[in-house]
Amino acid sequence: MKRLHTMPFGATPQDGGGVNFRLWAPGVTAVTLLLDEVRELPMTAGNGGMFELTVAEAHAGSRYRFRLPDGLAVPDPASRFNPDDIHGPSMVVDPAAFDWPDADWRGRPWEEAVIYELHLGTFSPTGDFAGLEARLDYLAELGVTALEIMPVADFPGRRNWGYDGVLPFAPDAAYGRPEDFKQLVAAAHARGLMVFLDVVYNHFGPEGNYLHAYAPDFFNPAHHTPWGAAINFDGAGSRTVRDFFIHNALYWIEEYHLDGLRLDAIHAICDDGSPDIVEELGAAVLAGPGSQRHVHVILENDHNQAHYLDPAKSRRWRDGDSRIRRQHGDGDSAARRHDGDGGNGGRADATAQWNDDIHHAFHVIATAETDGYYADYAAAPVAQLGRCLSGGFAFQADPSPFRDGEVRGEPSSHLPPAAFVDFLQTHDQIGNRAFGERLCHLAAPAALEAVTAVLLLAPQPPMLFMGEEFAAAQPFLFFCDFGPELAQAVTEGRRREFSRFARFADPAARERIPDPNAEATFATCVLDWDAIEQEPHRAMLDLHRRLLALRRQWLAPRLAGMGNGTPQLELLSERALSVRWRLGDGSRLALVANLGDATITATPASGTLLFATDNLDAAALAAGRLPPWSVAWHLQTESPP
Repeated sequence: MKRLHTMPFGATPQDGGGVNFRLWAPGVTAVTLLLDEVRELPMTAGNGGMFELTVAEAHAGSRYRFRLPDGLAVPDPASRFNPDDIHGPSMVVDPAAFDWPDADWRGRPWEEAVIYELHLGTFSPTGDFAGLEARLDYLAELGVTALEIMPVADFPGRRNWGYDGVLPFAPDAAYGRPEDFKQLVAAAHARGLMVFLDVVYNHFGPEGNYLHAYAPDFFNPAHHTPWGAAINFDGAGSRTVRDFFIHNALYWIEEYHLDGLRLDAIHAICDDGSPDIVEELGAAVLAGPGSQRHVHVILENDHNQAHYLDPAKSRRWRDGDSRIRRQHGDGDSAARRHDGDGGNGGRADATAQWNDDIHHAFHVIATAETDGYYADYAAAPVAQLGRCLSGGFAFQADPSPFRDGEVRGEPSSHLPPAAFVDFLQTHDQIGNRAFGERLCHLAAPAALEAVTAVLLLAPQPPMLFMGEEFAAAQPFLFFCDFGPELAQAVTEGRRREFSRFARFADPAARERIPDPNAEATFATCVLDWDAIEQEPHRAMLDLHRRLLALRRQWLAPRLAGMGNGTPQLELLSERALSVRWRLGDGSRLALVANLGDATITATPASGTLLFATDNLDAAALAAGRLPPWSVAWHLQTESPP
């Protein structure tokens, strides 16, 4: 089975032989194709700044760059592969050369999502697609149903978190070739695992972005971001820019058969248009591949803009925008032209968002840290946790003290729990600490067990960060591999960033912060898989396996159709709460949690006991006595009168 995504730029092998090359370069008057570093062929200028040339002798494996009038040779911004890193030539890739073995895969419904975020370079000793593939059986047995891979778009150097990518269509060569990524996706599907990819549409990295040299219209100086002029989604020439990123989303989903995308930091996208780029991109995904199979779009959005998560809007995207269908194509149509696969009429699920609010509440509860943005959760963290569990965001058009009273968020209590991806840890929340400490390094074991039990059996889709399930000893630090001049600036900036914290006021203390560019910083983060056979790591892994098995058996089959679950929240004390939800089959799920150091009493819950922390015995449950850091989950399956 063949899969490809047809797009109006880049290098496209032709059915009859040869390759068509296209580059949008409205800022120059001429472009020359530099083929295999020896032949220079003038390209034909077309309308709107598009340059084009078909070369009969070019083929898959040919190396190429584009020569500008000033002599600068640049890679293809739509390169499918750049084997010699971001400054080197691009390589022609024939998507039809890979035979997909997963013709029957239609994804999984969102109610079944248990997400595992990971960084390819530090997940395995080999740090590549093959290293992850070797652990797929482990992840499936753990109870994970979806992998969320941090960005793979080609970045400068040999190591990077991925958010400094400059070639968004090219998997970084440090992880393997395009067919290695495709093999990983097919192997994941064979084990029932979805694969999501983190993509960055708010900026390009600081090294290797050549777009300014030939396509200044790619940026809009009217909008300023921490990375300089914003990507141009709403100014003159923005139609081509919007198409570039919409095609990028469709390319990953169709050509790599991915099950969805996580859009990084959409709050940092500047777009005054209507629909904005997030809405238009979502429409293209849902009307295209999402009309054929389960495809999921996950947002990161510090602004808590609940309107992006409205299921009614998702339905409108899926059913109503014929213009987007005409412009970007109907799903896997390119693939169907090659293999006759007509799809199965699957559906696309509503967008979900990473819920940073619930992470911050969990973190304050478990660690008592209240500096930085945690100050917003210091006064009543359990109450804010309850608000997240029962109504989505903690900040729903509420003033943020950390932001000097700025109102943050939109009302979200009408949305289903499925609209919020909940977590205790992410690459951001660990890696943006000076020393990359994980929660297991900061919280007491009893607190860690309690918050884990709340996370993994709540109706919201849970997410784990790699190694969390076995309390990995390795930190996750910020690392990169920039050229010498930029590397020094990044190292100094990283240390300066922490100077406002009391513990780093002394310059000598800041010097102890690991150098992001040092290879040792990266190596420190590589997971030690031998630890899963040792205590206390084995016990934590057993806890996660047990909780996820309970979720799969008792909870996942009941989540579809639950709406917002008509939640009932009761604060039992400043450090304890109970929450009840009505699930999709009419059953009732009940949580009672004491997340403090004092014993409390509560009305005993009814129904089948699904789980209780180790410190909560049958006698205490029957008496409604909750010792410190205790959690119990009950399910009442019979319909209430």
